[in-house]
Amino acid sequence: MKNYKRVLIKLSGEALAGEQGFGFDEQNVRRVGEQIKPSLQQGVQISVVIGGGNFWRGRSSETMDRTKADQVGMLATVMNALYVSEIFRTMGIKAIVQTPFPIGNMTEVFSKDKAIEYMEKGFVVFFAGGTGHPFFSTDTGAALRGCEIEVDILLFAKNIDGVYDADPKENIHAKKYDQIPCQQILQQNLKVIDATAASLCMEQKIPVLVFGLNIPESLQKAISGKNIGTLITVK
Repeated sequence: MKNYKRVLIKLSGEALAGEQGFGFDEQNVRRVGEQIKPSLQQGVQISVVIGGGNFWRGRSSETMDRTKADQVGMLATVMNALYVSEIFRTMGIKAIVQTPFPIGNMTEVFSKDKAIEYMEKGFVVFFAGGTGHPFFSTDTGAALRGCEIEVDILLFAKNIDGVYDADPKENIHAKKYDQIPCQQILQQNLKVIDATAASLCMEQKIPVLVFGLNIPESLQKAISGKNIGTLITVK
């Protein structure tokens, strides 16, 4: 078990939506908050990136311009971050939302120094709006922010409990890895995380833990450094 000082959690938008598959499931969001709280109280510095899939899947559209579709997706992640940060506030968790572009007085523009300052004061910092540019996934946005604020690890909470050598929904004999080198992720095109994100993590030597958010207490265990899911190594 490792003791992390600073982590970035990547949550899928679909995970927030729960079984309804769209919008928000408040109880799901509160469960996430309850798992984060103990680590905050122990001094772990936490940041969060949330996908936008509970509102928008523009990349599946064959008629919409890709740049415009990605811009809508960026705004979906901002809505998610604003909602989740407000639920956290009602739970007694201090939170702030930063975006790569100004959005009135709803968010702050991203600053590495300010983000670290907030985390050192016990805030959860939400990085919304992706990278601010089209053609980059929220996985890549999470990896970029993780590199910038120098996290110890990226925690990717997904609807699947780790990395497999094949799709376990299609192949009952699919093998789950407890640990796998990032280079192998790229070579085998496993697609558990975006290739650009994987390359960035490998270059900057930031490991990634992939685990299932729906497993009880999995997020709390991941933040605490316990061996769950699949660890993507970078050495």
